[in-house]
Amino acid sequence: MRKRFSMLLVAVLLLSFGLTACGGGARADFKVGMVTDLGGIDDKSFNATSWKGVERAIKELGVQGDYLESQQQTDYAPNITQFINQGYDLIITVGFLLADDTANFAKENPDVSFAIVDFAYDPPIDNVRGLTFATDQAAFMAGYVAAAATKTGKVATFGGINIPPVTIFMVGFESGVEYYNQQHGTDVQVLGWSTAENNGVFVGNFESTDDGRRVAEEFLSEGADVIMPVAGPVGLGTAQAVQEAGNAWVVGVDTDWTVSAPEYKDVILTSVLKNMDVAVFDTIQLAISPDFQGFGGETYLGTLSNDGVGLADVAGGAVSKDVLDDLDTIRQSIIDGTIDTGWAAYLASLN
Repeated sequence: MRKRFSMLLVAVLLLSFGLTACGGGARADFKVGMVTDLGGIDDKSFNATSWKGVERAIKELGVQGDYLESQQQTDYAPNITQFINQGYDLIITVGFLLADDTANFAKENPDVSFAIVDFAYDPPIDNVRGLTFATDQAAFMAGYVAAAATKTGKVATFGGINIPPVTIFMVGFESGVEYYNQQHGTDVQVLGWSTAENNGVFVGNFESTDDGRRVAEEFLSEGADVIMPVAGPVGLGTAQAVQEAGNAWVVGVDTDWTVSAPEYKDVILTSVLKNMDVAVFDTIQLAISPDFQGFGGETYLGTLSNDGVGLADVAGGAVSKDVLDDLDTIRQSIIDGTIDTGWAAYLASLN
C-alpha cells in the first residue's frame, strides 16, 4: 500500500509539474524569426532593442528564436521568405521600411503570424500586430531638459530618414523646448527641425557614423550644445564628435545610451526610451498563449502611461532640481492630456 501511495504521489507531482509548465506558456516548438532593418543586429538601437525582446522570450518562455540581418532594402523579402520556408510561427520585422514587404507576405501567408515594429496598417491586416510608440511624449520631456541644460541657447536635432517614426521624436523635442520657453520666458532655439515648416535635417540613412559626425560638427559650429540624433547607429558618430568637442551634450534615442553606448556616458544628457523589447516580448507571449486565435489586426501603442516609452535618468548636475521636479508634473500632464506634444496636429497638417 505504501509503495502504491508513493507511486501515486510521484505521478500526481509529475502531472502537477507538467500542468504548471504548460500553464506557464512554455513552447519549445514555437519558432520566432526576426528580420532586422539596416544597421545590423548590434546597432545599439532599434534592431538590438527588439532582439532583446526575442532573447528574453527564448529564456523565459522557452521558444526558439533567430534573426536575419538586412544589409540593404532588397534583403527584406528574401529574409522573410527564408523564415516562412523554414516554418516559423511568428515573424517580427523591425522598422517602417519593411512595411510593404511585411504586408505582402502576411496577406500571402494567412496562417503565419507577423508583427512589425514602428508601423500599423490601415486597414489592419488580420495576422499582423503593429507595434507603435508615442515617442513624442518622451521626446517632449527630453526637449524640456535640453532647453534647461543649454548654455548657448541653441539645441539641435536631426533624423536618419524623413519618416514618421523619426519625425515623431523631432516634433516632440521641439514642442518640449517651446514649452520650456513659455514657462521660463527664454528663447532657446531648435536647429535641424521646424514643425511649422515641416522641414529639417536628414542624413538619408541609418548606418553612417561619418554622417552623424559631420552633422554634429555643423551644429556645434552654429552654437548648439545639445544634439538629439534620431538615426540609429548614425548617432554614435554624433556622440563621438560631441565628446571630442567638449562642453556639449547628446540626447540618446531608443535605448538608454549610458548602457548601450557607455563609452559616451560622459556626454549623454538623457535618452528617449522606446521600449521595443517589452512590446516584442509581449507579442511573443500573446502568440504562444493557449487561447491565441490570431492578432486580429490589433495595434500596440507604447506610451508614458504603460511604460512603452520613457525618459532615462538625466546626467547629474546638468539641470536644477526644480527642472527634475518639473518632469514629474510634465509626465503626468502629458498622460492626462493637459499638455499637447504637437504630434497629432502635425500629422493632421500633412493630410
